[in-house]
Amino acid sequence: LFPPPALAFVVEPSDDIAVQEQPLILYCQVEGIQPITITWRKNGALIVDSENAFMLSNGSLYVSRFQRLRGDGSSDEGEYDCMAQNHYGLLVSRKAKIQAATMSDFHIHPQNTVVEEGGVARFQCQIHGLPEPVILWQKNRMPVNTDNERYTLLPKGVLQITGLRAEDSGIFHCVATNIANVKFSREARLTVSGSHSTVYKDPMILVGPENLTLTVHQTAVLECIATGNPRPIVSWSRLDGRPIGVEGIQVLGTGNLMISDLTVQHSGIYVCAANKPGTRVRRTAQGSLVVQAPAEFVQHPQSISRPVGTTAIFTCVAQGEPPPQITWLRNGQILETSDHIKLKNNNSTLSIYGINQADEAIYQCIAENSAGSTQASARLTVLWADGLPGPPQSVKAETVSATTIQVSWTEPLQNTKEIIGYVLHIRKAADPVEMEYQEAVSKSTFQQLVTDLEPSTSYSFYIKAYTSRGASKASEVTVVSTLGEVPAMPSLFIKVINSTAVQATWEPSIKLGQHEGFKLYYRKVHLSQYTGPVLLPSNVTAYNITHLDASVVYEVKLLAYNQHGDGNSTVRFVSLRETVERTVLNPPCDCMKDEQNNKTSTTGIIIGIHIGVTCIIFCILFLMFGYRGRLLMCKNVQEQLSTPQIPRSQRSTSGLVLNGAARRDRDDRDLNGKQLDMNELERLFPASPSQEQQDKGITSAPPAPHDETQITTLPLDEFSIIEEQADPLGNPAAPAPDHCPANEG
Repeated sequence: LFPPPALAFVVEPSDDIAVQEQPLILYCQVEGIQPITITWRKNGALIVDSENAFMLSNGSLYVSRFQRLRGDGSSDEGEYDCMAQNHYGLLVSRKAKIQAATMSDFHIHPQNTVVEEGGVARFQCQIHGLPEPVILWQKNRMPVNTDNERYTLLPKGVLQITGLRAEDSGIFHCVATNIANVKFSREARLTVSGSHSTVYKDPMILVGPENLTLTVHQTAVLECIATGNPRPIVSWSRLDGRPIGVEGIQVLGTGNLMISDLTVQHSGIYVCAANKPGTRVRRTAQGSLVVQAPAEFVQHPQSISRPVGTTAIFTCVAQGEPPPQITWLRNGQILETSDHIKLKNNNSTLSIYGINQADEAIYQCIAENSAGSTQASARLTVLWADGLPGPPQSVKAETVSATTIQVSWTEPLQNTKEIIGYVLHIRKAADPVEMEYQEAVSKSTFQQLVTDLEPSTSYSFYIKAYTSRGASKASEVTVVSTLGEVPAMPSLFIKVINSTAVQATWEPSIKLGQHEGFKLYYRKVHLSQYTGPVLLPSNVTAYNITHLDASVVYEVKLLAYNQHGDGNSTVRFVSLRETVERTVLNPPCDCMKDEQNNKTSTTGIIIGIHIGVTCIIFCILFLMFGYRGRLLMCKNVQEQLSTPQIPRSQRSTSGLVLNGAARRDRDDRDLNGKQLDMNELERLFPASPSQEQQDKGITSAPPAPHDETQITTLPLDEFSIIEEQADPLGNPAAPAPDHCPANEG
């Protein structure tokens, strides 16, 4: 057997209609741990026992003489609820709506009517009352014979008579009855004239269905009465095409539709059609049926026990039509949300963070819509163990960088022996409590480096000490902000426009952050001073550098900056020499003639049968033995790029590298050219481990610590090497234009 609940309702008050000057009893029965106190409220105000209203020993409320309106202006009508309380908390019942039984005067009376024989007569009377009055009809002061299938009585006060005959003539009136009163309508005369006509008449709907709003389990009657000659056939359908079904469906008279025991699925628009027999001639009328369902729980909240400092979650899911609204109470009072208490999922989930002794209470979920209300409750028990540690002390947070904060603290002042660790609670200061996350720390650690934070953002921190029996109370909260972050490196591309101008372009990126703009620098590589910075706004993505010297290589540098400083720069190198007339500085050479005329030249020894490979190998041999050489990009004979010598003191340890703007696509090479295979080079010149980097012509060095640089490298197979001849005096000479290697094979 389950143990009895701490406090719960067995019977709650229900809606009722009271009779004027008659007694009324509202029932309320509670179970739980004694002592339990029961009190009653009307419209939220406490009811004090009096001669007119007092509480019985079983907890029910007794109203001796119910009155809709008293001489002092007060009324016994209203919403009643009972409250039950013990030392665990307080519960409030559902609200019971109490109304006085009433009946108004008739606002629609039957009217005199004259109808020819074989036709249709319809009388209607309408009256409002609580409860809904029962309406009966009389003919010539006698009850109408309901056994006559031509007579149809509809619940809302309608009498239909079809296939009229002479004996149907008479005087009709209706009688309305409920617990409040009995009333009679005015009388109306029906006159049946002439004999049955054979004249054709189109189908016509005299009265179609009206719009209805009802509650589940009630009965709906959709009226449809039609005339015509021949007599039309009445049929029903739904506008959405769904079948009406047969369960609980009944036809009253010649065409009225009655649906008993309504469900929400019966809601829809219903279409009545009057059809001429044997033809497609028809008339239609339609009305909507809305079926409401009182709120009911799909999931009730469950009572829970939680240690101090943890999170308690209650879930309450209700359904109904229209969808119910959910309200939470704490010990009978409307629950107010805060950073500590949150409601989510349309109030269906209640979360209480960092619970403490004050949160121990009974929590109620009230689900309510226009069709009714219901309530469910659950209790939160807060567990607190004696001898738990006190809160950690001296919590400090210091900013380390744009993404890192160092948090430190000291031991609690008491009960530290059982501590098994600490938990650091972290969240953005602007975020709700449920966005908090935690990091566990060992018991011997009193600091934690919190990483992966967002720049320029405030964070809050607090610490709890944990034992095997529970957690301490939270420490003081400290709030600190991360540093701002400089922008990321921009991408940079260089395009040669002509022999004296290049265009620098870059791509804006979300990774740049809130940068204020860009700084552009450029210089001749053999000079130490840059031209710049050229300050460019953040929306500019291109800049033309003009008045350049075509005979030298330039270095271009770009960085993004913001209020926090300059970001790392991107560097590119570019040469404009390829745009200069080759016929002036480097006249074209006949490489085939060069090959034949220089077989005995002292500038090179042919190894193998491929001239292109021979040139490259000799270049590497000369470099290894200290000869001065010069790099040329020689994709074909007509396009050579000469790189000027740079003073040794200014040379980068990474070597001189040309960016893509100074290259040609590999597909532009001479079709007879042969790529230099690195494996072949290593086979021909095996290197010792200490010289491997040198033999490959590659050197590397870490970038300067203050400047991160992106370098575009040019593959080896796009270079060819030419030796420079020295004159007898030892001065370097320009390469002989007639000694250009041919890219064979």
